[in-house]
Amino acid sequence: MKKMLLILALAMVSYANAQKGTVLVGGNVGYTSENIDQQADERKSNSFTFSPKVGYQFHENWTVGAEFALATSKSTALDTESKYKNLRVGAFVRYTVPLNETFSVFADLGAGFQNRTNKNYQNNVLMSDSKADGFYTNLAPSLFINMKKGFGLNFSIGGIEYQTLSYDNDDTKYNSFSFNFGKTVNIGISKNF
Repeated sequence: MKKMLLILALAMVSYANAQKGTVLVGGNVGYTSENIDQQADERKSNSFTFSPKVGYQFHENWTVGAEFALATSKSTALDTESKYKNLRVGAFVRYTVPLNETFSVFADLGAGFQNRTNKNYQNNVLMSDSKADGFYTNLAPSLFINMKKGFGLNFSIGGIEYQTLSYDNDDTKYNSFSFNFGKTVNIGISKNF
């Protein structure tokens, strides 16, 4: 009987990890490498992204929190090199619908500030250096698979995003709207404490 009570208590604690009053920690990490070798022209490109999130689940279906993202990229071709870095800091709100104890669907709505730097080199000499500031907002529906005690995997296949950037060294303004459902796949991890 004691073993049954212990098993029931553990099951309740693991289910409670995804309930009201818990802290959500999660994020994504990505890396891309590309190498194109055409006769005398060799092009290489590497990019890295890191995007953690921390939130508080104040209701059984609602979580609010902070998000951060860092993306870097480096491309080389013959004697030219381009480096780019994008930093985002913002907030998100998540609405979650549990389907059963293992699967849930959720949608994250995020918004915040972003900063981007671009540097171009030719023969190791800096040719251009540009900086931009702006804002972003995005909506990303996802699937959560609970692996064990609130620890799980997040899967998304795109979303909707709008972003703006204003460059410092000239009057260039950049606005972008993307609708990329089915064009990207993101896999991340998360844990409710």
